Amino acid sequence: MGFPAFFDDAPVIRVRDPLAGFLGTAEGGAMTYRYADAVRLCGHSCPVVAGAWLMVLAGLEWLYGDDLPERGGIEVHMRDGVAQGTTGVTASVATLVTGAAAEGGFHGIGSGHLFSRRGLLRFEAPIDGVMALRRRDDGAGVVIDIDTGHVPHDPAIADLMPPAVAGLADPAEQARFAVLFQDRVRRMLAAADDPKLIHLYDWPAE
Repeated sequence: MGFPAFFDDAPVIRVRDPLAGFLGTAEGGAMTYRYADAVRLCGHSCPVVAGAWLMVLAGLEWLYGDDLPERGGIEVHMRDGVAQGTTGVTASVATLVTGAAAEGGFHGIGSGHLFSRRGLLRFEAPIDGVMALRRRDDGAGVVIDIDTGHVPHDPAIADLMPPAVAGLADPAEQARFAVLFQDRVRRMLAAADDPKLIHLYDWPAE
């Protein structure tokens, strides 16, 4: 059995990675990321993964318009610490798409550290949103927040989740829980352009 069919309907993110072009990985460095790539990275699909995907998508559209975003040319700033809540999961999705990495990231090629991505992912940033993105070439920035309550779970989840988490759900209950859980993800991805879900704010350079 493969992924749910709605994964194919999720918005895609296209980028240009100069490192990929330099090394011959992709012609012109052009690459396409899909929601399924984020799911494979995280090992699951949930509102956090979907929310991270939509925030990065919206932020890149704000910064680049119709141009291809430059993977490796973007800083990612997270409001919370790496170990706080779901920050690490959200940051990992941002890293997948933007290439921005913390201390363990790619240090670049040669003595000049060409194409380095290390240090482009930062935590505990003084921002009023879940994350912020900033272009390294022109300094343009955007703060991104999300209101997941705008796309709530099906009310039946309240009764299905406790036994599912406790391992007490029967097969039918577990299956129903999984379907309803992913249905919320589907509805979130379908609402990618809804300003009530994703909030964007200009983030001028200091």
